[in-house]
Amino acid sequence: MKFLSRLALVLVLGSLWAQKPVTQPGQRDLKIEKEIPPTQPPHRPVSIPRSYALVIGIAKYSNPQIMELHYSERDAESIYDVLISPEGGNFHAENVHTLIGPKATLANIRHELEDWLPSVSKDDDRVLVYFAGHGFIAGGKAYLAPYDINAGDISQTAYPMDSLGSVFANKIKAKWKVLLTDSCHSGAIRLDSDVQAINRSLLDLNRSVFSLTASRDRERSFEGPKWEGGHGVFTYYVVRGMGGAADENRDGQVTADELAEYVRRNVREETGAQQNPTAEGGSFDPNMLLAYVPSNIAPDAPPPPKYGTLIFETNMDGVEVFIDGKSAGVLNKKEPRTVPGLVPGVHLIQGVRMGYEPDGPREETVYPGQDTTVSIKILIPRRRPKAAVDHFDKGIEFYTKGQAANYQKAVAEFNQALSIEPDFSQAALYLGRSYNALFQEDEAEKYLRKAIEIDPDYLEARASFGGMLLDTGNYDEAVRQLTVVAQRDPKNAMSWYLLSQTMCRKESYPQAIDAGEKAIQLTPNNAEAHFWLAQSLRMNKTWDRAQSEYEAYLKLSNFDTGAAGKINYYVLGSLIGFGKKKRASQQDIWQDLRSLAYFGMCDCERRIGQYDAAISDCQRSLAYDSQDAQTHYLIALAYEHKAKATGKVEVAAAARAHFQTMLDINPDLAEADNARRNIQILDSALRAAQR
Repeated sequence: MKFLSRLALVLVLGSLWAQKPVTQPGQRDLKIEKEIPPTQPPHRPVSIPRSYALVIGIAKYSNPQIMELHYSERDAESIYDVLISPEGGNFHAENVHTLIGPKATLANIRHELEDWLPSVSKDDDRVLVYFAGHGFIAGGKAYLAPYDINAGDISQTAYPMDSLGSVFANKIKAKWKVLLTDSCHSGAIRLDSDVQAINRSLLDLNRSVFSLTASRDRERSFEGPKWEGGHGVFTYYVVRGMGGAADENRDGQVTADELAEYVRRNVREETGAQQNPTAEGGSFDPNMLLAYVPSNIAPDAPPPPKYGTLIFETNMDGVEVFIDGKSAGVLNKKEPRTVPGLVPGVHLIQGVRMGYEPDGPREETVYPGQDTTVSIKILIPRRRPKAAVDHFDKGIEFYTKGQAANYQKAVAEFNQALSIEPDFSQAALYLGRSYNALFQEDEAEKYLRKAIEIDPDYLEARASFGGMLLDTGNYDEAVRQLTVVAQRDPKNAMSWYLLSQTMCRKESYPQAIDAGEKAIQLTPNNAEAHFWLAQSLRMNKTWDRAQSEYEAYLKLSNFDTGAAGKINYYVLGSLIGFGKKKRASQQDIWQDLRSLAYFGMCDCERRIGQYDAAISDCQRSLAYDSQDAQTHYLIALAYEHKAKATGKVEVAAAARAHFQTMLDINPDLAEADNARRNIQILDSALRAAQR
């Protein structure tokens, strides 16, 4: 077999890429889609043995009497690609020999099977043989048809399947042996020969043999254009399965049992049970590793949250403090009270003293592992009608419970409070928040504006209004509202954090960076402030700093959001300032942000030439959202540049696979045409490497 040297592959890829430049991926933004339950930890060490493979594919035979197949050679090329991919079989390209078309003569097949593989394979290796073409039964015996078969003398010009089984079981040394055959009558292969030596070898667990064939004896094997433009249905699902689709437990490893079950189930369904793949053999290990797909590994379950602490101080004796509607005790002026063990996130705080207007309810954020001081100020003698206050308090009780039914009840109570006391700015604020939680944005804006009209100095209302405007895409008005808050209260961390996000979305990156830095100075443990600072730095092409800010976000946000309840940006049933477009659980957003953070790190690392780190972080991003087309495009670019830099054809195969996945997910992205061009370039390089 002849292969391009790595230098030659670099030259091939380099000359082809020079013709059409690679474009950059578009900016990924926050989107809320679905929940992926975290299970296994990512990137666990996996031991992949030294591996050898022989791939045979024949479509058109030298003898015109043999019916031509349409897709066998394309099937073989797809098997080659998935075998050498670092997100597939993980075979080294130089260890995979191909016999495609006229090269697949009987002499060449015998040489590769009976001479080459036995000469290179060792006891601890993995060996795979794949055949796609015709199979025949003559004189009661089954044969594989080489390119130069003579239909009038099959027994002398074809390769006996029982010989294949014998050679595979006896002559080839390996810990794991895999035989994949996609041909008519391929089910006639039998490894349980009467030959006593074969039986003994199959009983040896260290000589594990796994045979997966396209069909049962005397069944037809189907091919057609419906399977990704043209494939045999069996090979189509073998390739998809080894590419990760068969990895149902999402541990990144495709085992023999997993592939057999995946291929059997899907081929039967596709052919109406007319074709039934068979998995036979002796002592094969069901956990035999056939493929390793790091991007398919589910993310680790986050650890329990580090609880935070609020320290309350007040300007008056006898002030009762409530946290989320529950009393935390009575404060005195000179006796601060520490309340530890609070879950990270936003909590509703209120200070109450008989005869005075309460301080709050207002929102205070608890950060994991951090102490936060909260000042309760009781200043104004009570002036609101008791009936209005009672409705307001009842509304707060419903509001803090969350869920649509309770928000509806809260709306009714806050409306009653406002009908009794039209200047009740707090009731207007929480009515607006309740409508926002119900996705009734017009009503939400109406009452948030009303709260500000009643009390222009109500900075919490302005901050909430600014966040809602950010959600709805009214960035300019959001900036105006949030700027007022930041100017009147320079220590209002939430206003700086939301300004950073707004400016980032407006693509005003220097201003976004400045606001993000101010937010982090005030609240160093605000994970989302680090995230938006990182986004702004990345879009401003400050790769190193962006990378460190993404890392800070990932560290600060890595706790169990389910146990923690409402995380930092999750505001008591509504999402303020986080691009909310439809109903979603807090877990969705936590996972999407972590996916975006790893995406951002991948982009930064790719741009500074750290391709291995970029690939690893894109894989982690895909662990949270495997259907994000832009992440597939970005990891494809990283693999592509690594292939060009190293000349490793295996890496080119991985790049091609991710470009194709990106197109399968969303063929209409702006980068789609470039992905198609790159696939053509990579296909040329991969086919050249087989020659």
